[in-house]
Amino acid sequence: MSKQLIIAEKPSVAQDIARALGGFQKEKDYFESEHYVLSSAVGHLLELTLPEEFEVKRGKWSFANLPVIPPHFALKPVEKTEDRLKMLTRLIKRKDVDGLINACDAGREGELIFNYIAQHSATKKPVRRLWLQSMTQGAIRDGFAGLRAGEEMAGLRAAAISRAESDWLIGINGTRAMTAFNSKTGGFHLTTVGRVQTPTLAIVVEREERIRKFVPRAYWELEARFAGGKGEYVGRWFDEKFKKVDDDEHATAYRLWRQPSAETIRAACLDQPAKATEETKPTSQLSPLLYDLTSLQREANGRFGFSAKTTLGLAQALYEKHKVLTYPRTDARALPEDYLPTVKEVLANLPEEYAPLAATILEKNWVTQNKRIFNNAKISDHFAIIPTGNAPKSLNEIEQKLYDLVTRRFLAVFYPAAEYSVTTRVTRIVEHAFKTEGKVLVNPGWLAVYGKEAVVEDDEAGGPSLTPIVPGETLATKSVDIKAAFTRPPARFNEATLLSAMEGAGKMIEDEELRAAMAGRGLGTPATRAQIIENLISEVYMHREGRDLIPTAKAFSLITLLRGLGVKELTSPELTGGWEYKLAQMERGKLSRDEFMGHIAALTQDIVDRAKRYESDTVPGDFAILRTPCPKCGGVVKENYKKFACQACDWSAWKIVAGRQFEVAEMEALLSTGKIGPLTGFRNKMGRPFDAEIRLNDDKSPEFDFGQPREGEEAAPVDFSGQESLGACPKCGAAVYEHGNSFVCERSVGPEKACDFRSGKLILQQPIERAQMQKLLAEGKTELLTGFVSARTKRKFSAFLVRDKAGKVGFEFEPRAEGAAKRAAPAPGKEIGAHPADGKPVTLKSGRYGPYVQHGKLNATLPKEMDPDAVTLEQAIELLAIKAAAK
Repeated sequence: MSKQLIIAEKPSVAQDIARALGGFQKEKDYFESEHYVLSSAVGHLLELTLPEEFEVKRGKWSFANLPVIPPHFALKPVEKTEDRLKMLTRLIKRKDVDGLINACDAGREGELIFNYIAQHSATKKPVRRLWLQSMTQGAIRDGFAGLRAGEEMAGLRAAAISRAESDWLIGINGTRAMTAFNSKTGGFHLTTVGRVQTPTLAIVVEREERIRKFVPRAYWELEARFAGGKGEYVGRWFDEKFKKVDDDEHATAYRLWRQPSAETIRAACLDQPAKATEETKPTSQLSPLLYDLTSLQREANGRFGFSAKTTLGLAQALYEKHKVLTYPRTDARALPEDYLPTVKEVLANLPEEYAPLAATILEKNWVTQNKRIFNNAKISDHFAIIPTGNAPKSLNEIEQKLYDLVTRRFLAVFYPAAEYSVTTRVTRIVEHAFKTEGKVLVNPGWLAVYGKEAVVEDDEAGGPSLTPIVPGETLATKSVDIKAAFTRPPARFNEATLLSAMEGAGKMIEDEELRAAMAGRGLGTPATRAQIIENLISEVYMHREGRDLIPTAKAFSLITLLRGLGVKELTSPELTGGWEYKLAQMERGKLSRDEFMGHIAALTQDIVDRAKRYESDTVPGDFAILRTPCPKCGGVVKENYKKFACQACDWSAWKIVAGRQFEVAEMEALLSTGKIGPLTGFRNKMGRPFDAEIRLNDDKSPEFDFGQPREGEEAAPVDFSGQESLGACPKCGAAVYEHGNSFVCERSVGPEKACDFRSGKLILQQPIERAQMQKLLAEGKTELLTGFVSARTKRKFSAFLVRDKAGKVGFEFEPRAEGAAKRAAPAPGKEIGAHPADGKPVTLKSGRYGPYVQHGKLNATLPKEMDPDAVTLEQAIELLAIKAAAK
């Protein structure tokens, strides 16, 4: 009997399908029933590569071999999952399998994963597509009852392949071209570029430039206190003739830019009688739209501090594992127009805590054909994220918070608008006007979902509500105060605001309806934006400081280079957002793959040509003037693209040394003191990281200081008479002292060198204190040190420093017992802090398998390289979120 082969994206989905369809027997790596063979990939099993005939063996980073635009691409297996690929290929080629069902995730990446597998196997067997919006058993069975023909997915398939190939062409050629440009004058300066990653970085750099150039402006406001027969109230002076000027974002009707103007108004109003008029108007506020992934990530970041990556992982777990949310990787904020019966069914099955709210919606018949909620024109392959109606079981606190966000937003969208009564009072003293506003919540509407009753909100003048006045009465002016302040620069991006900027292709769009309309022209997709941010951080283009994202010197250099070369497509978010729109058009069959890829190939050629043709080694830009003078002549030192250079003599210093770029502040410190460090992040010719101090040599040029004599110098005797010895050298028995950035044997320095014992004061980013070196020399072992950072994995780990019989210093890790790592156990129940999701404690505990963090019912074991006593609340939350997503 012939069978259909079902290929899911991951094993857990294959298991869900087996349970939903029933009748399967489990084999080693697949399931089989009377009608189906069922297996899965484990994410991407193949990746793009150049066909062998187009691969350059040597000179990849040379302009001579650029651009690389092959007529077609090849696929190569991902090494760690090659066995899985071989197994799927065997199943595809089984003689009793006469057709395939693509059950990979319903989106571009799922389509790509399956298509690559089918292409690799060279199969000609027909393909049908399973398209799921939810992972409930009923939804899976409905999906199999309505399988789509493979031909229906041609547009999505073309867009998926085009996205992958365009990312490869722009990324590989852009990176090699910019690296070749930056390496023209020697060295190898890797400069990574990405089709979506680099325009995203440009947004962050542009904001930082505005912050750095910002000059605060003083302004003054006036606040007056008035008294009538029924009490006192406060009003703010405002200019009734004010008109907003586009080029002055800080101007408002309440601000005066000259102090004398404020003092003149105060003098004219103080102790003068006043009259007031007021107007009360009803206003309403609609509920926010349903969530797509990006808006959910923004909300979770702003409310709980979750990274975009963490929120995606949690949403995926709530969809895939718990089956309580619909597909999360969506850019839609509406539902299908035929979804009303499903919505009513979901409302009827929500958990008990939401039942009264859901019952109100059903009783009052609020689920109607509202285009704001049910709109086929505003959905593509997926609709907004909503609950499935399945009862959530065993959710941890973090998952519960995200589920609650989605469920309450789902309920709120069906409730009527919140209704307010807004009173605006204008109090006049001669020709001057003061405004007071009060806002009363008359009908909470959708705010009832969030526990709001009819309450009074603070008015902008500071009072909870307006003190009544008698119409026509004369009011006394009790006081007029002048308040001085300064304008503030724009805020740095955090993940929530950067996601908004990516969604709007660089434009910060506050209006939800307008933002939804722009979503198709944004940077990346909801499914990829979190990883783009993580990539920028891992490649040291920006770093997190609290919740802020701050670009590094490396980021400014890249954007300066691209601007100087005129590569607008990689620095303009709007242009790059247009590519995402074109891919969406391709999905709908409105744009051909050949047309899109022709444009990408032409752009690739242009990027390389611009870098090749640029004759100078430097590019123009907005560079810094250092606050410290030239160390050689005292002249002014200015930054240019590649160097810091004196304007009065020939002194200069490279900005990039051993793969690491100096920040302006670091160079200023070096010129001021003649020495800086140890600094981390350098790499040797083998690509291995190292730390070093930098000093100015006799020519006042920067050089590494490893505590050795300078080139051409005979080692001068070192005077240790002012120091107390740390102990005996483990190699020769002489005394060990501090010298530069090392601990050294007294016989290892100077002209009569007779020993080579030396140990750094900074090892893998862990400072080695004097007391620890004394302990190492005396006892052969330090205390447990917790701040080492792996050069390979970038993760922190703990270890002892030990010396062997030959006197060599190395690591010793904590002993293992009963097969489990027994690391330094923390005190039972040590509280790290309160979780921002619910205020409940996150605790650090010790168990059979070592230390773990706990929040409610969720536990996450610490990685063996992570020191329990140094775990931060942010690290604990991330571990718990990863554990929740992986369950």
